[in-house]
Amino acid sequence: MPVRRSTAEWRGSLKEGSGSMRLASGLYEGPFTYSSRFEEGAGTNPEELVGAAHAGCFSMFLAGLLTDNGHPPDRINTSAAVRIGAGPTIDRIELHTEAAVPGISDAEFQDLAAQAKVGCPVSKALAAVPEITLKAKLVD
Repeated sequence: MPVRRSTAEWRGSLKEGSGSMRLASGLYEGPFTYSSRFEEGAGTNPEELVGAAHAGCFSMFLAGLLTDNGHPPDRINTSAAVRIGAGPTIDRIELHTEAAVPGISDAEFQDLAAQAKVGCPVSKALAAVPEITLKAKLVD
């Protein structure tokens, strides 16, 4: 399996400094600051990138489970809200997914979504997060 790489550089003090994060693929590079992480300033932050990784991993893992159970999905749309609390620490992640899956019952879909929540590699890596919730909905 491949090893994926990313880099970050920070310059200056915590509150006055700034940094940038970059994916080795070159498909993303963006700035981050104290304000973009702990307030509502412009730029990205590590939690936003964790959320994107979690949403993507969950969606792919769910697609695999659905396909393996005879229900290949038409589409899966997942968002992740990552909350940073005191410490600071990531104390909650809320996954919301909507999926168009022909021929599946809601009960089976909910079961497979729950399996994806705990089974995807990013969920496993985030096992120290005290609360990860999931709201899963079938759509047309």
